[in-house]
Amino acid sequence: MVEAAHAEQVREHGGTLGLRDAGLLESALARARQRWSYQPENVDLPSLAACYGFALTRNHPFLDGNKRIGFVAMNVFLLLNGHEIDAPEPEVVTTMLSVADGSLDETALAAWLRTVIAPFVS
Repeated sequence: MVEAAHAEQVREHGGTLGLRDAGLLESALARARQRWSYQPENVDLPSLAACYGFALTRNHPFLDGNKRIGFVAMNVFLLLNGHEIDAPEPEVVTTMLSVADGSLDETALAAWLRTVIAPFVS
């Protein structure tokens, strides 16, 4: 699913298509599952979503579009759980750039998500 979403993002917004490191992708996708299994006392929906966004952005498994797929993965995870990110695009861009440059850690990303998620209404 993540590779297909990445391909769609590259087609829609441009960039280089392709996986840079399959192990880094696997590691990023396992992060939320590990958190759920080994730190259940520190888990809520935003923290699990942040696992995906942070790990996909920072692990840089794709040749291009890692911030985009990090955001998409967070939002898809939230949508699958009845919520969505409700934030203006400039705020989302600034947030994901901060994750990428290391100035926003995973805990802070989860805290931001707590302020911008809303129930999904179809």
